[in-house]
Amino acid sequence: MKLNKRMSAFSKSEARHLYVVASLLVLFLYFPCLLQAQQSALDSISKKIDLLKKENPDDYKDSIYVKLRYNYASRHRFIQSDSLFSISKELLKISKSITYPKGEVLALLGIGDYYSDKGDSEKSLSNYLKSFERANEIGDTEIKLRLFINIGQEHSFLGKYEEALQNYLEGIDLASINEEKYLTHLSIFNELIANLYESQKEYEQALTFYLEAKKFNDKMGNEKSQAETLTSLSNLLSKMGRFDRAMFDINNSIAVFEKLKIYDWLAYAYTIKGHIYLDQKNYKWSLHWFDQSKALHRNLDDDRTKIDLFDGMANAYLGMSRDSLSLIYAQQSFDISKRIKSLEGQKDGAKTLYKIYKKQGDHRIALEYHELFQSISDTLSRDGNKRSLSLLKTKLDYNQQKKDLIFKNNKELAKQQNYIITTLVVIFALLVTGIPLYFNQKKQKKLYKVLKESTQNLGEREEELREINKTKDKLFSIIGHDLRGPIGALQGLLNLFSKGDVGMEEFQGFVPKLKSDVDHILFTLNNLLSWGYAQMNGSNTRPKSVSISKIVDNSINLLSELAASKDVTIVNKIKEKPLAYADENHLDVVIRNLISNAIKFTPQNGLVTIEAEEDKQFWRIKVQDTGIGMDRKTQQKLFSDNSNYTTYGTNNEKGTGLGLSLCKDMVERNNGKIWVESTLRHGSNFYFTIPKALKTYKNAG
Repeated sequence: MKLNKRMSAFSKSEARHLYVVASLLVLFLYFPCLLQAQQSALDSISKKIDLLKKENPDDYKDSIYVKLRYNYASRHRFIQSDSLFSISKELLKISKSITYPKGEVLALLGIGDYYSDKGDSEKSLSNYLKSFERANEIGDTEIKLRLFINIGQEHSFLGKYEEALQNYLEGIDLASINEEKYLTHLSIFNELIANLYESQKEYEQALTFYLEAKKFNDKMGNEKSQAETLTSLSNLLSKMGRFDRAMFDINNSIAVFEKLKIYDWLAYAYTIKGHIYLDQKNYKWSLHWFDQSKALHRNLDDDRTKIDLFDGMANAYLGMSRDSLSLIYAQQSFDISKRIKSLEGQKDGAKTLYKIYKKQGDHRIALEYHELFQSISDTLSRDGNKRSLSLLKTKLDYNQQKKDLIFKNNKELAKQQNYIITTLVVIFALLVTGIPLYFNQKKQKKLYKVLKESTQNLGEREEELREINKTKDKLFSIIGHDLRGPIGALQGLLNLFSKGDVGMEEFQGFVPKLKSDVDHILFTLNNLLSWGYAQMNGSNTRPKSVSISKIVDNSINLLSELAASKDVTIVNKIKEKPLAYADENHLDVVIRNLISNAIKFTPQNGLVTIEAEEDKQFWRIKVQDTGIGMDRKTQQKLFSDNSNYTTYGTNNEKGTGLGLSLCKDMVERNNGKIWVESTLRHGSNFYFTIPKALKTYKNAG
């Protein structure tokens, strides 16, 4: 307030100059203190290590040394990540040599943290899982809880919210065994579940879990944990438009982090405060707090929080019409997101870059980023994620019902115990009360049977719910990924055209791409309708005598335009006009999809051949192409259960992943088998068998 009053007496240029000088003064005076405090903590650990070496010069590398070195490495995580990696590798070797399992657990955890910060989720998860396995062997509950958090967060970074949620729920179950001891972990798990809801824009549900986390913090009386939760909560409240409360909470958090000298969280809190001002379009003060965070980041090795920071700075500069600076920070945020494979960061970065290029009038690049933003948004908001969160409610309801049943049973059992005690007293006194005891035991068995049946029914209801959702999940997944994307891109282009941002000549340049998207939508809808009909009718297959050659010719005619666009030649070598005993619609879908796939993965001037060979009671149909082929790992994915594996064709043609799944389903419904043989860069052969008709086909054309 004092600074604002003084600034009102100056001109605008003088005020700006004073603001810059004041900010620099704060940094020069305050920032060395941050470094000094951090270094002091590291020096303290180093002294303990040196003392240990002096006291045990011949055998100082024991469990105490491992713990001290791990603490030293952990404090370097956001300062010098390479130290965390090298020290953790050293500790893993030492722990194995001295047979110290907990040291192995900590070392693997440190290596996992290093790879996580570098965005290498595969190696990160591999080390976390090894660490969890060892922690489970030695029964270290506290480290297991931490690993539930780390593994869940790693899945969350990849957009796999269902796997993340599973880890958080298992963590809650484990921590609830001793709630008073693990209040911190319960707070974190509730906050992480709140993050999942927040990512799906379910703000009210997210608020419920944040408040639950806050209750656990209140029980602990730990101001650091409370400040961390309030930081996340203030970010949510800002998104909900509750700016006053958000600002109040973030200021309290900042005061705690400054007092306790927790600089990685302080940098994050500054970023959140910048976003609160940004949400209110107060770009000047937004940039002020972003700059404070950026200054701390100079001595932090934490790329994940830089993504949010740089994207916020890009939007603030864009709001101030300083487009060149906005583009620099938006590109930095996007590049970091790609490097560490952060889908959320790539989505936000693509959206910001779209706005910048659209404002600059570069509609071609703007459209590319808009399509990328739409594609990543569909992936992150896929129905599977929303289903995971709805399943959370189902699980919680189920657990509550189970608890109610157990409570009721315990109550009844206690009641029965009173009857038994009374009966025994009477038996001892009068020796004539055997009959009441008999009936009480019978009633207890009946009650136990009712409880067992009720519990089983609850399990069956949950499994039934999963089965009912399977068809819906697959349908919505395809619609969300493969229909919504092209239609969204078409809508975006039409909006640009209707607003005059794209001229007629430029619009006509997009027509070939639009036609390709519409063709893809039509082909997908045909497969979708066939699959949906098959699902609704169960195993209702109507086989009859059909001509394989005729169906192949029809499919070639339908796909001739697609083949001509790539100069691909299709040859039907089925000359005997064989008859198959199968459902004609099913056989048509299988052949059409296999030929379409062959065209998709065959380059210009390629060849697709269809042949039929007699094999006992079956015809073996082969669709051969001269395309790019595939490795064995890809082949194994094609026909696995519940697989929707898909890639882009040689001309970037899109696929749904439904086609081969549909082929497998329909071939098996007609008592056949389907498989593939392929070699990279030498083409692929898709085979399937179909039962022969009872007599040879003679007159069909």
